[in-house]
Amino acid sequence: MRILVIGNGSREHALGWRLSKSAHTPELFFAPGNFGTALVGKNVAIGVSEVETLVAFALEEKIDLTLVGPEVPLVAGVVDAFRKAGLAIIGPDQAGAQLEGSKAFSKEFMVRYGIPTAGYGVYTEVEAARAALRSYTLPVVIKADGLAAGKGVIIAQSYEEAEQTLTEMMLEGRFGDSGHKVVLEEFLKGFEASIICLVDGETILPLETAQDYKKIFDGDLGPNTGGMGSYSPSAFVDASLMAEIEARVLQPTLKGLQTEGFDFRGIMFIGLMIDEACPTGIADGIKVLEYNVRFGDPETQSLMARLDSDFVDVLFALNERRLGDLKLAWTSKAAVSVVLASDGYPDDFETGLEIDFPGAQTEFMPEVMAFFGGAVLKDGKAVTSGGRVVTVTALGETLESARKKAYQGAEMIRYGNKYCRSDIAKF
Repeated sequence: MRILVIGNGSREHALGWRLSKSAHTPELFFAPGNFGTALVGKNVAIGVSEVETLVAFALEEKIDLTLVGPEVPLVAGVVDAFRKAGLAIIGPDQAGAQLEGSKAFSKEFMVRYGIPTAGYGVYTEVEAARAALRSYTLPVVIKADGLAAGKGVIIAQSYEEAEQTLTEMMLEGRFGDSGHKVVLEEFLKGFEASIICLVDGETILPLETAQDYKKIFDGDLGPNTGGMGSYSPSAFVDASLMAEIEARVLQPTLKGLQTEGFDFRGIMFIGLMIDEACPTGIADGIKVLEYNVRFGDPETQSLMARLDSDFVDVLFALNERRLGDLKLAWTSKAAVSVVLASDGYPDDFETGLEIDFPGAQTEFMPEVMAFFGGAVLKDGKAVTSGGRVVTVTALGETLESARKKAYQGAEMIRYGNKYCRSDIAKF
């Protein structure tokens, strides 16, 4: 069996690592992959957006199944191209990928299908957006409509900051074409929860709960990042709350996907804001912040560490619309993931620094895994190549023991400008 994973991040390393544990012993390929994916499979020098080349490779190598990691190729239509060529692939079609590719489209989808979300407005002209600002109570949320690598959401604390943000996004190209249209949104209070689901068009199957940390600094301060850590299971989402999320968010989302006619056989990541009212059933208790149409990073690292089911079987069941017959198995152990970044991320940072990694395989300590992201092999040595270099994920009988092991593992990996938060899963 041959499986292709598209992507080159820590998430793709984690997905590949879990696939490598399958009883089917698949031969794994990563396009383009990184230093870590080469520990579990073979890297192929094809970029994530080179759709035609990816299709040609999959046909030539007789790939049995392809799993797409990042959002960019999904929005570009890689799934449509693969399915047109008769190739099995996990992901939504291009129409369904708009749920992540356009914030405006996703908000309209939520409203259309009665899915609770924050009040909002969509603007394509900066003057109209500025004029609408003062109809929102501070702080006000400003979102670039298109893809922005997880950094396109700004929470402005003053109207002056909001106006400056609109200028930077809409006129100065802060996020390129993605910021020419913006969504203004009311600010929601509460705690965030990440619900990642498998979707085959007929069934939506939530994975175990996970919690992530988006801000760069301890105490959830500073700018947003792609994610600085995660843990699973969530300390806040219990069975009764999950049942409410299922009824008020997951099932209406599935109905919307079906009504819209999307060929959605892939991953649905739902970001939620939950306030104290939610256990009472009050309507405003749960609201959807965003949809992503792929596995989250770094939530995936924690989830793959905890998944006991054969991941190959899971993906084939998804592709063949058999999720309704599937019961997932999970370890009772907790998982904690700590992201080691390049100091300066998410702004400017130095790359090309040699990484001292004390291992020759992903699990470099008992129940401690290093899932590499911004790291490549150069002249026989691992060097940094991105903002988020490696995610250290650990399992433990308790959340605290997993946390302790994750930070112990993090200390053992060294490079010149290493930075990480010190408060992941700390309560």
